[in-house]
Amino acid sequence: MTTPHSDTVDEPAELRAPARRPSVWRGQGPAVVAVSVGGAIGASARYGASLLWPTHTGGFPWTTFWVNVVGCFVIGVFMVVITEVWAAHRLVRPFFGTGVLGGFTTFSTYAVDIQRLVDTGHPRTGLAYLAATLVAALAAVWLAVTAVRRVLAWRRRR
Repeated sequence: MTTPHSDTVDEPAELRAPARRPSVWRGQGPAVVAVSVGGAIGASARYGASLLWPTHTGGFPWTTFWVNVVGCFVIGVFMVVITEVWAAHRLVRPFFGTGVLGGFTTFSTYAVDIQRLVDTGHPRTGLAYLAATLVAALAAVWLAVTAVRRVLAWRRRR
């Protein structure tokens, strides 16, 4: 069958070549690279903290605790800044939020630390660590968001 404005014949759908999709790397590639580079930076910082302040067997894992609390505080600040203050480049959130802060905070190590404490005969320390980290991390995010919003409101009034 021919079209009114063409001398070509329409091919059946099964014979047509599929439309080319844009390369995954062209669409998602920059975000994947940003998360990867940021994650390497964040994980390296966390590893450095663990070398500076090692945890003794059976002791409260203070380094992981403070890494997670500080990371959650920074996440709270960051999210307010990029959603309410600054129109950030599209790769800032994947790089810093997901990459750097995701690599820096370590809730998988938190879970392993709890299991290790229980397995080595320190269930009370493990339970205290479980509860303290959860409460402190949530409080850190809330405190950061509240503080940044108050500072922003104060600056707008001036």
